[in-house]
Amino acid sequence: MELNEKIPNNVNLSSDRRLQRALERWQPAYLDWWREMGPEGFQDHHKIYLRTAISADASGWAQFGHVKLPDYRWGIFLSEPVPDRRIGFGDMMGKPAWQEVPGEFRNVLRRLIVTQGDTEPASVEQQRELGQICPSLYDLRNLFQVNVEEGRHLWAMVYLLHSYFGRDGREEAEALLERRSGNEDSPRILGAFNEPITNWVDFFMFTFFTDRDGKYQLLALAESGFDPLSRTTRFMLTEEAHHMFVGETGVMRIIERTAEVMNEMGGVSEDVRKHGAIDLPTVQKYLNFWFSVSLDLFGGEISSNAATYFANGIKGRDHEDKREEHTALEQQYDLMVPENGKLSEQSVALRNAMNEVLRDGYIADCQRGVDRWNKALEKAGLSDRLSLPSRRFHRAIGIYRDHCFDPEGNLISREQYEAKKGDWLPSRADGEFIQSLMSKPIYETGQIAAWLAPPKRGINGQPFEFEYVRTDA
Repeated sequence: MELNEKIPNNVNLSSDRRLQRALERWQPAYLDWWREMGPEGFQDHHKIYLRTAISADASGWAQFGHVKLPDYRWGIFLSEPVPDRRIGFGDMMGKPAWQEVPGEFRNVLRRLIVTQGDTEPASVEQQRELGQICPSLYDLRNLFQVNVEEGRHLWAMVYLLHSYFGRDGREEAEALLERRSGNEDSPRILGAFNEPITNWVDFFMFTFFTDRDGKYQLLALAESGFDPLSRTTRFMLTEEAHHMFVGETGVMRIIERTAEVMNEMGGVSEDVRKHGAIDLPTVQKYLNFWFSVSLDLFGGEISSNAATYFANGIKGRDHEDKREEHTALEQQYDLMVPENGKLSEQSVALRNAMNEVLRDGYIADCQRGVDRWNKALEKAGLSDRLSLPSRRFHRAIGIYRDHCFDPEGNLISREQYEAKKGDWLPSRADGEFIQSLMSKPIYETGQIAAWLAPPKRGINGQPFEFEYVRTDA
């Protein structure tokens, strides 16, 4: 463990001077990007109560302390190696995991690493202005914790590119700092990471739904036969868990405050907005939007690329070791496919449906979170419930992209969809209302905006009233 190096790491970076120099040359460009595109207004005069990775062992890998954002110790950490690790799926099952990149898989692995790496700075760029409208210092701290860890995840992918892909990898690492979320000329690679995040409802939904996609992509890559990628993503998963916690509890706190207001009004929701809370139909619209755009991140339902990745041991399924069968040669997967104006069931080879298998796990995981939100509504004595829309609703990727569906998954006409879209997805008026609630940030210790409840507990055993962000002017 090299914690006192210019780049903290547990990969013995100092033993490879050429690699170390290459990464140290990339580091100033990263810091320039961070200052330009990282959290706006909080770079120089604030210290944030953050956790920093200091090891990758199970007994405890992080320390907490107040630090200025540009001084955060971004490092390179891989999970401990598994002795004599073998590939656990596909045609390569049982063969030794690769410690170097097989020549025949070089381009594919580079593309997967670049795509994963591109999402990390993208989310920082999307969220860079949220500190200006934060609902509490607790939430502001959580935003910045998510941001610095997305930055560290970028470092994780850049390490792989520099270490294993030569000049091509170095050029890709530079390009990761050149693209910009939402930029017309040089956008981020994946659609959801070009969507604007202008308010904290967006942020909480993004960290619940879109970061959960990240979890499932990392779970699939953690199965990879390329062992450095597997070890990298396994450690990233420990940090990703906090991002989803921020999203789930953030939405929960919105719901709790809304339920409180509704009960004060006799259980009705019509005038919730007049009391400074967010009505449940609006919460449902934002849920519909971020769930559907996050579903697109898994790719098409039928994919020869996904089949090839699985066959060659490059990318597996989530929790492959818990499955009974690992080659997926004989099985079929049933899909509902739109044909001639209706939906019909079609069976495809399981390997060709690997994106959909991963999406299944994701949807079930999302449903567990929605169930917890609904339990809060039930506990509050309300009959209102939130729900996930159909996986066919509002899709821009895959077999459903050129068709229109309602949230229940029924095939409808374009005219019907356009007439009802405002009931299902956030409208401009909804966005303006949400922004009106967040026109004034809350920077006072122990204070919180009126549209969400305070957290049940603070971070690292600290109370909600703790000074999570300190001004150091």
